[in-house]
Amino acid sequence: MPRPRFRASLTALAAAVAVSLAACAAVPDGEPEDRTVTVLAAASLTDVFTEIADEFEASHPGVTVSLSFAGSSTLAQQVLEGAPADVLATANEATMAQVSEEIGIEPLIFASNTLTIAVPEGNPAGITGITDLTRPDVRLVVCAPQVPCGAATQLVEEATRTSFSPVSEESNVTDVLGKVASGQADAGIVYVTDIARADGVQQVPLEGADLAVNLYPIAALPRVGQSPSMLADEFVAAVLSDAGREVLESAGFTTP
Repeated sequence: MPRPRFRASLTALAAAVAVSLAACAAVPDGEPEDRTVTVLAAASLTDVFTEIADEFEASHPGVTVSLSFAGSSTLAQQVLEGAPADVLATANEATMAQVSEEIGIEPLIFASNTLTIAVPEGNPAGITGITDLTRPDVRLVVCAPQVPCGAATQLVEEATRTSFSPVSEESNVTDVLGKVASGQADAGIVYVTDIARADGVQQVPLEGADLAVNLYPIAALPRVGQSPSMLADEFVAAVLSDAGREVLESAGFTTP
């Protein structure tokens, strides 16, 4: 069952944190060790991971969290091609599986998200639901199929027996939001959490979104020939902590 594995992993992470704190105590006063933890995360996590990273740096003197946000498939490919990274967080399990199967990691689910329709403020095209997205006069923008939000969009199409004809397929939700907010599109399909962090857009409910819920996994990554660093384990623990869940939930994510 996944829940016992979740608890066991948290116990292991807590132990790693304790060991790391003991190691930090060995550093002479006035000589903090400069360290960096590199985190690759899905674009929809931009605001929440930035906040968690700020809190992590505040509680870890001398540590810098280097954040890189992009579409999950792009990040997974970077890891598989050897890009240096300590933590990976994707917007669905399928994308993370490409990495975990290759390098032998055990991701943990830390959040979930659902899709919705984003329209420009004032909703000039009069979008009221999924049926309006199929109108020939509506300029619809979605995520590309290889991106988690795009894969979820396809599931909604299948579940509702709807066929979209988007004018553009973007590599991440941030680009979808940008086209909607700028008026280049009449509607876009994004995550519920994206509406909360975007200016110039408003939300219209998407029928069938509950049939395509995306689960977000996170994992500490090993460097070549090494186990994941303690800083990587500690950052994952921070995301899974009560404080991390609070940040995620305040942004609209659902947590385990």
